[in-house]
Amino acid sequence: MMQGFELKGRFKEDAPLFGTLIVSPSPAWPEAVRDCGLDFIFIDTEHIALDRERLSWMCRTYQAMGLPPLVRIQDQDPCAATAILDDGATGVVIPYVEKAATVRQMVGASKMRPLKGHRLETALDGKPLESGLCSYVSKRTENNILVVNIESRPAMDSLDTILAEKDLDAVLIGPHDLSSSLGIPEDYGNPEFMKACETILGKARRAGKGAGIHHWLAPEQQVSFVEMGANIMIHSADIILFRQGMQRDLQAIRSALGLRGSSAGASPLNI
Repeated sequence: MMQGFELKGRFKEDAPLFGTLIVSPSPAWPEAVRDCGLDFIFIDTEHIALDRERLSWMCRTYQAMGLPPLVRIQDQDPCAATAILDDGATGVVIPYVEKAATVRQMVGASKMRPLKGHRLETALDGKPLESGLCSYVSKRTENNILVVNIESRPAMDSLDTILAEKDLDAVLIGPHDLSSSLGIPEDYGNPEFMKACETILGKARRAGKGAGIHHWLAPEQQVSFVEMGANIMIHSADIILFRQGMQRDLQAIRSALGLRGSSAGASPLNI
């Protein structure tokens, strides 16, 4: 079983960690996920409709199984980040971050709880906490992980200052939004896209942060991201793997029977 502080520590190592996006909230799903060889799971509330109670059940179930859940919130609201952590998430993933100031706000929400209001503002401005309070906050948040999505040109332009925020644990490339920002939507083999990934992943690792990407490419294609420095690999999603497996098997059955069947291949989720 892995705790949040252990996962956080492994972000500093070179060996890759593996997760996947879990969409299904079915109570039967955790047992199926348990033996997949994953190190953590990813839950996306930015693009997937999950109510708070169901999300909390998912987080606490996977956490109890030793699969720390990283949850992406809908926007850059510090209150939403705090709520996700209160609901049982190990880590919070902040979408479409382009400024270091946003990271600092999220540090307050994830690493300085339960401080609020003026006391939090002064702490974020650098005023030291009293020793007792400092120890309390540190202990209370030791398992909390902060990850930000890097998925645009402006984010790449600000990457050095974003990575300079000391309580940031990792960055995660959002390939769909990044490719769109680069003007080459979903052209994941484009040299410009690959160069951008290499820059982001390399800078993050040199800064001592975890560096990850969520992608649904074939496994052999994803090796290149690890070679660029990625040590957090979120591979595909339960819904995508179901669709791919079902299409493959039905095609094989129809072919064996000499039948013509649908060859439709829907594009993956825009995540």
